[in-house]
Order: sequence, then C-alpha cells, then structure tokens
Amino acid sequence: MRRKRARRSRSPTRNPGSKITALFLDVDGVLTDGQIYLDGRGHELKVFNTKDGHGMRKAAAAGITICWISGRSSPATARRARELGVPLCYQGVRDKGARIEAVRRRLGLVRSQIAAMGDDEPDIPMFEAAALSACPADATPATRRAADVVLKTPGGHGAVREFIERILARNGQSGIVTHKPG
Repeated sequence: MRRKRARRSRSPTRNPGSKITALFLDVDGVLTDGQIYLDGRGHELKVFNTKDGHGMRKAAAAGITICWISGRSSPATARRARELGVPLCYQGVRDKGARIEAVRRRLGLVRSQIAAMGDDEPDIPMFEAAALSACPADATPATRRAADVVLKTPGGHGAVREFIERILARNGQSGIVTHKPG
C-alpha cells in the first residue's frame, strides 16, 4: 500500500483570501538535521543548509516575517539568525504555543496569516496556532500526524526551502528572486 506524503486538513494550496505573512520555525531538526556536534572543548557545532537560508531571504523579500523558536539555546543558532537577518529569534523556549501567541499579538497577526514548521512534539502547539503547518520528512510520528503537510525533504537538508516555496506559491508570489546568498 502506498503511503500518502501530505495530509491536508486546511488547504496548503493558493488561498487568495489569506496570505501567509509570518513563518515560525523550530531550529533543531528543521533548520538542522537534529544532530548536535561537540568538539573536544565542549563547543557546539551545527550545520545549516544554504538552500534554507536562501529560501528565508526569498520569504523576507516577499514580505514574510521569519521567526525562529527553539527549545535549546545555542550561540550557533544566534549567529546564523544574525547572518540571515532573521528579525525574531527566541531560544530556550519551553512553551512554543505561548511564545507564538505573544509574537502574534505583538505583530498584530491573525491565525490565517501564520505558517509554522516543526519536527517533534514540542512543536505541535505552534501548528495549532497556525493556518498552515508542515514538518520535515523525518519528523516524529506524532508531528507527522499533526502537520498539514509532510514535506519530501528531511530536516537540515532543504525542508525549510521546500515549505517556503509552497508558501510563496500559495501567496501568488512564486516569481520572487533574490540574489543575496543564503
């Protein structure tokens, strides 16, 4: 039996009445492959995908606010967010649902303007606050069931870019091009 890759409880295709204007992303397992490397001195190393970075630049050029919400704190995450010009980066967050709600109120957003992406159970409250949710191909089973879209790409290997391209298509902004590297 062939397994379906995407589940849609809310339509992830183009919906002219509700443009996505904010994208909330988990970090570990979404922007990275979920592995944490420690060198002999205890310094943490993370690998980020440049395709994801370029996708976030395209989203920003299209007027989509990017927000990272991570349960862990990491200097590598803060540095990468600064490099990409990510305006909102929250680390050490225990309740991601409460954080997304606070940011939603601060930015004056409504649920229909929000998309979220995560890979594990702590990210599911972000999905509940969003009109459109996605997870990488290698997300946990519970997260896969909760997401509107299960992407073809695993975390840290361009899954964020895949989701952003879907969002841009939904928003009618597929033609966005930026030449700034990711």
